[in-house]
Amino acid sequence: MSESDPDDEKPPDELYLEKLQVPKGGTDKTPELLTPVVHGLSDKWRNYVIRFIFTWLMIGAFCVIIYLGPYALMVITLAVQWKCFQEIINIGYSVYRVHGLPWFRSLSWYFLITSNYFFYGESLVDYSSVIVNRFEVFKWLINYHRFLSFSMYIIGFVWFVLSLVKKYYMRQFSLFAWTHVALLIVVTQSYLIIQNIFEGMIWFIVPVSMIVCNDVMAYMFGFFFGRTPLIKLSPKKTWEGFIGGGISTVLFGLIISYYLCQFPLFVCPTEYSDETNSTWSSFGLDCEPSYLFQIQIYKVPSSFGLSQIFGIPDTLNIYPFQLHSLSMSIFSSVIGPFGGFFASGFKRAFKIKVRFILSATSYK
Repeated sequence: MSESDPDDEKPPDELYLEKLQVPKGGTDKTPELLTPVVHGLSDKWRNYVIRFIFTWLMIGAFCVIIYLGPYALMVITLAVQWKCFQEIINIGYSVYRVHGLPWFRSLSWYFLITSNYFFYGESLVDYSSVIVNRFEVFKWLINYHRFLSFSMYIIGFVWFVLSLVKKYYMRQFSLFAWTHVALLIVVTQSYLIIQNIFEGMIWFIVPVSMIVCNDVMAYMFGFFFGRTPLIKLSPKKTWEGFIGGGISTVLFGLIISYYLCQFPLFVCPTEYSDETNSTWSSFGLDCEPSYLFQIQIYKVPSSFGLSQIFGIPDTLNIYPFQLHSLSMSIFSSVIGPFGGFFASGFKRAFKIKVRFILSATSYK
């Protein structure tokens, strides 16, 4: 009796994933436009120069989007949502493609559209009610929003049941759950982000900027001073980078918060005014700043002894929002990097190069 091949006992999806190679970290290929700039540099410094250039390009693009206003930020958030969802679903689709099972990708995108309609159908009315009332189709979609959302989900549910194939029930139900978990993480997070944007762009700009600062400064400190490995999932991450990035993020958060609190453009909620003829210019960002964005006097407890040790005055004139910023910066410094670690483990687990999730998880 001949010995059976172990590979014959493995399902096709596992054999497919084993053929894929784990992607290597770092910048593997230099863009042709930058070849003259990095010519003659070592791999370490070539990677540094490329990262430096593209970091400032992306920061510049982010500033332009902020200048365009809250609706531009909303569009970008939705674009990131769709791209993240696509990356996650493609992993599940690789399994379905091996087995030749029908409708998985179409069903996944259908549920994404349904989820977005359910989350945004009513909430955005508060910010654009005048526009909605000008079009009958919008009024109909809003008036019957919950019934339509339920009906759309039921259609997707029936569609899934009709697509079931014998012998593959377990995998199909597993990937059905995979889609719903992806929706829970991606759509819910983007919905909350957009809600923050319309409550005042500062609630979006400051946290995102903190993550960017933490990522950049952790790389800088790790590049020049890194000696002690931090975690096995990301061998290039070091304690020096982690600590240096954390301290830099706290200082950066306090400074940028103090600056942004001075401008109504960033602290005022988005409101619609129909006093102007132009639709897009009707979205005003002008208001009387709330308590959080007005200078307040805080007395430093004498028991701390800070005035004697560091020369800090007995009273501080700061914005209350800076205290929120302090807590957010600590969270960004300690928890934010673990979003990147999670993504690193995720791509290694599936042996698939998850390009976009690495930069989007936890706002990275």
